[in-house]
Amino acid sequence: MGDDDGMATIDEVRAIALALPGAEEAVSGHTGAAAWRLKSGQFAWLRGPSATDLRQLADLGREWPAGTVLAVRVADLEEKEALLAAEPDALFTIPHFDGYPGLLVRLDAVDPERLTEIITDAWLVRAPATVAKEWLRGHGLE
Repeated sequence: MGDDDGMATIDEVRAIALALPGAEEAVSGHTGAAAWRLKSGQFAWLRGPSATDLRQLADLGREWPAGTVLAVRVADLEEKEALLAAEPDALFTIPHFDGYPGLLVRLDAVDPERLTEIITDAWLVRAPATVAKEWLRGHGLE
């Protein structure tokens, strides 16, 4: 799949997300960026930095990474912390996401295979229990 350099693209995000049952693409309300959602809410969305994000990160001595960034839902804050600790190159968070079970993925630092897992996990958080169970069973992951 995709480029030889292991970088994921927006087209790959779109293909992964839309392959999941019930997923549809929408345009995120406040940013106008592409978002992928179920009836229960969005599970992945492209996210650029707001002026507030940039200011808050600067105050922390950090900056927004170059390249495209995807926001995804995670199961809970515990999982968020574990993922951030395990994959600090590809995953990050911002003050705006404090206390929120979501994190940010640098597409230029994650390979398509890992991206598929991240997006699928986000979808599983939002999917109705019966749909999620069926999907997991169908993929031998139950």
